[in-house]
Amino acid sequence: MLKVFDDLSTPLVADACLRVDVPLRVAPSGIGAVISGHRIAGRALPVRHYGSVDVFLEAFGKTGQGDVLVIDNGGRSDEACIGDLAVLEARAAGVAALVVWGLHRDTPELVEIGLPVFSYGNYPPGPVRLDEREPEALTTARFGPHLVSGDDIVFGDEDGVLFVPAEHVEEVLATAHTIRQTEREQARRIRAGETLRKQTSFDDYLAQRAADPSYTFRQHLRRTGGAIEE
Repeated sequence: MLKVFDDLSTPLVADACLRVDVPLRVAPSGIGAVISGHRIAGRALPVRHYGSVDVFLEAFGKTGQGDVLVIDNGGRSDEACIGDLAVLEARAAGVAALVVWGLHRDTPELVEIGLPVFSYGNYPPGPVRLDEREPEALTTARFGPHLVSGDDIVFGDEDGVLFVPAEHVEEVLATAHTIRQTEREQARRIRAGETLRKQTSFDDYLAQRAADPSYTFRQHLRRTGGAIEE
């Protein structure tokens, strides 16, 4: 999956979701990679954290090679829920990356380990609580407003993280490739001196909008083959 994602980006995948009418599920703003430049793509392995590492160890028993551990820590800013030992164990289990709705710690050690980890950032203290475990602890993970399951594929890069249903991922990625080709050609033409306004017949759009105020630029782009907004 990572190889297929290699020449794409999360913005392209997000645009493709809109294009093919797949619900757009993006991790909250601020989720980023511990090591700049890391990219991830793989099936979600969801887990909910309650204050103890045991739930991670249990989840690792269900790992498929290349899975992305998606950790629901409620977006908490008062504790780090993973550190170097959990990440080392994840790597030993075949996990390809970790995405945390929360914080991490042991940053120098995580950099040395090198396994992609995405989170809100670093924080020294670990959890001091132990909450009651839910029945869904190993089947779904909340991530912001979204519910992630093993039926989802996780994509992440320097722009953020998003989740795509596995049943739609082939169509979404094919569309993302098409959008990429269109945008790269548009960029080439701008560098060659042909402005985006000219490429998109922007004066014609303004004239049609004046005649019909309901006429949108997205409608115009679809008609002219542009791809800059979706």
